[in-house]
Amino acid sequence: MGLTGLEIYKQLPKKNCGECGPPTCLAFAMQLASGKATLDACPYISQEAREALQSAAAPPIRLVTLGAGDHVLEIGDETVLFRHDKTFYHPAGIFIEVGDDLDEAAMDERLRAIGELEFERVGQQYRVDGVALRATSGDADRFLRLAQKAAAAVPWNFVIVCQDPALAEPVVRLLASRRPLLYAATDDNWEKMVQLAEEHQIPLGVCGRDLDHLAELVTKITQRGYRELVIDPGSRETSQVLADLTQIRRLAIKKKFRPFGYPTIAFTSEPDATTEIIQAQVYVGKYASLVVLRQAWRRSEILPLLTWRTNVFTDPQKPIQVEPRVYEVGDVRDDSPVYVTTNFSLTYFSVEAEVEASKIPGYIVVVNTEGTSVLTAYAAGKFTPEAVAEALQRSGIADRVKHREVIIPGHVAVMSGKLQELSGWKVIVGPREAAGIPAFVRSRYAA
Repeated sequence: MGLTGLEIYKQLPKKNCGECGPPTCLAFAMQLASGKATLDACPYISQEAREALQSAAAPPIRLVTLGAGDHVLEIGDETVLFRHDKTFYHPAGIFIEVGDDLDEAAMDERLRAIGELEFERVGQQYRVDGVALRATSGDADRFLRLAQKAAAAVPWNFVIVCQDPALAEPVVRLLASRRPLLYAATDDNWEKMVQLAEEHQIPLGVCGRDLDHLAELVTKITQRGYRELVIDPGSRETSQVLADLTQIRRLAIKKKFRPFGYPTIAFTSEPDATTEIIQAQVYVGKYASLVVLRQAWRRSEILPLLTWRTNVFTDPQKPIQVEPRVYEVGDVRDDSPVYVTTNFSLTYFSVEAEVEASKIPGYIVVVNTEGTSVLTAYAAGKFTPEAVAEALQRSGIADRVKHREVIIPGHVAVMSGKLQELSGWKVIVGPREAAGIPAFVRSRYAA
């Protein structure tokens, strides 16, 4: 268990200088105890006190990295149970399992499909994080051949699922420069698996039979000095996995129980893709750092899971926003219609999609409303006639079109008069919902 705030305070310099951020050393000590600050913020702490406080200052969940170069995946380093308390920092990694028992054609097809699991949605890029290579056949040559195919076909990260160190060693050697996760150390093999992970400096998965056994096994490995770990309580039934992952997270964050202070991995077990995705969504929400799927690897199956992951790991205090500026949709001209909307990404991309669907090119002037939707921004005084008039002026849209007509959302029709007075533009009240844009604009501009 970590030190309390008062225990930490006793070892601080007590200068109350405020250079660490909080106004007093006591306030700083309380932030250290809750994992919301680091010792590096204090410029006056002694080396002796620093060493004594390392345990309290360390993150409750260790940061572990997979991958290399442009494909580094960071997991762990979370500090709260619920994202509204602060935020979640590192989205769960999504991996698709491929076994070496597949025939050559099926291997190629599966790896090709996984390599294409990239999407663009509301201005964001979604993709899976890599491939889990499972040694199913027990044949070293087949397992190595699978790894060679995967290394050539997939540019992302890897989990090597093999509990035989001798079978895993050639694959680890092949992929070591890409820093895969080696899974898993157990009672029977942990010493050799730790040796293999240490030799190649890669993270090691640790699998227990239950929570008590997992804590014992992690303690053995960390006493040997290796701490680049990802832990798995070993359960596979959905409700038990959820219970175990929740207990691990609670004990790590609330009690500073160090054997559980590591990222977690969960393997799906449902027999069909649809229920497997639902199962994976449970694990992404609470509290897997990595999720490995077996059945779902097609685009239509994976996109809902990636969307859910983005929702869970978006900071609820910082809405997704687009840059406030003028956007061109289609082959615009100087007589193209001009729309105005807010910079909440879902609002903007809804408007953009409907403008594109209308087949009539147009300009969209985006007003900075700090990532809030039209009605929310209007109610908060962020989408006002003054704000829209200023956006029209700053955007330079007047230099791009020969007319002076601007279309505003129908929900804020009440601002039309004041906006026209302030901006000098003729204000046209558009539809209340983005879906009405195509019919509306065709009726006015089709000619």
